[in-house]
Amino acid sequence: MIAKLRRFIQSHAQAVSPEDKAHQLKLAAASMLLEVVFADETLAAEEIALLPKLLTETLSMTNDDANALIDEAKSVQGNATSLFEFTSAINDEFSLEQKQQLLLAMWQLAYADGQLSQYEDQIIRRTADLLHLKHSELIQMRNLAIKTTQI
Repeated sequence: MIAKLRRFIQSHAQAVSPEDKAHQLKLAAASMLLEVVFADETLAAEEIALLPKLLTETLSMTNDDANALIDEAKSVQGNATSLFEFTSAINDEFSLEQKQQLLLAMWQLAYADGQLSQYEDQIIRRTADLLHLKHSELIQMRNLAIKTTQI
């Protein structure tokens, strides 16, 4: 137990390059989007097609980089113990607008298959809370996602 704690502290005490930090933020955002995709335990074709598109738009990356990030996020996401692991990094670095864009992307993924499951809704609401977004911002992003998604 003490050895694990020591390794954790040492890994977080080391200086992180700006490139690594940016990659970790993108990885956290991609992992949050994957939480929505896997929430209802069905992987719809619409969600699979939309995920790289949302990453390229939201995080300003190429399609190839988005697909590589998705693969990496799948392995990281499976090892995560809570949403807090992802949202704490996002809270430290993302602006309010970036948080809202992430939340909008989560809603768009949730509605991509034409139906919102209670689990998708729950994860998005919990994420909004962890990102310190107001309830009105949550509803605003949901309404915008509904308008932009063909249901």
